[in-house]
Amino acid sequence: MSDGWRVSSGKWSSDPNSLGFGEEQTPYDSPSQNARAWTEAWAVEWLFCPACGNDTIEQSSPNQPVFDFYCSICREQFELKSKKGKFGGKVVDGAYRTMCERLSSDNNPNFAFLQYSLERRRVLNLFVVPKQFLVPEIIEERLPLPVTARRAGWVGCNIRLKEVPLLGRVDMVRAEQPVPKEVVLEQWQKSLFLRDKSVEARGWLVEVMACCDAIGKRDFHLDEVYAFESKLSSIYPGNQNVRPKIRQQLQVLRDAGYLEFIGRGFYRLR
Repeated sequence: MSDGWRVSSGKWSSDPNSLGFGEEQTPYDSPSQNARAWTEAWAVEWLFCPACGNDTIEQSSPNQPVFDFYCSICREQFELKSKKGKFGGKVVDGAYRTMCERLSSDNNPNFAFLQYSLERRRVLNLFVVPKQFLVPEIIEERLPLPVTARRAGWVGCNIRLKEVPLLGRVDMVRAEQPVPKEVVLEQWQKSLFLRDKSVEARGWLVEVMACCDAIGKRDFHLDEVYAFESKLSSIYPGNQNVRPKIRQQLQVLRDAGYLEFIGRGFYRLR
């Protein structure tokens, strides 16, 4: 194996003690740089692939700009985002144009969001958003940097996590408790049908899934999804037939096993 690549021999553990960072000397003066070093080292040591269950993930070479880790078996790629506080409705990411290009490419990575305690040096929460949920509709373009900035005119983006359906947030650590591997793998498998769809088709499906989540009930009526018509119209201003489009998406989601039609306009989330 060439220099700059590391291989994990660690195994996922239900023991909360496995969530602690190593005691090695801090390599940087900056707390945020130390936190990145600790979280990346922890991921290499403990993290398994949520797509195939492989106990080994590999860290990309330092000059790889696209992803941080990848699975040597299924070749899934992962970009790690770490934060001391909780992740809010939006997460700052890189260049807007680059992100848009990645959404339709083969090298678009999955995103892992890790919350840590710097004082306690441990992982608090970790969830992964599979790449099929990263559609243009949840990527927000930020304002260009002012002319006084070093990179004047540069345009970044935000990932609007609040628009990601619940199925698209695969918990691996929840409230300092590792989630069993079989639970992680099961949830990952449930959304793979989205990968067979075009970027545009995935966008509609993801948005309708988010609407179903927002209703807040396992059983709901078609009219309750229609209540989001104005929101969907604002996202897709060129579509003049939003209600038929909603019904079409619900049928696709039914056929994929995401929900069940139980009659008289009622659906049930599975």
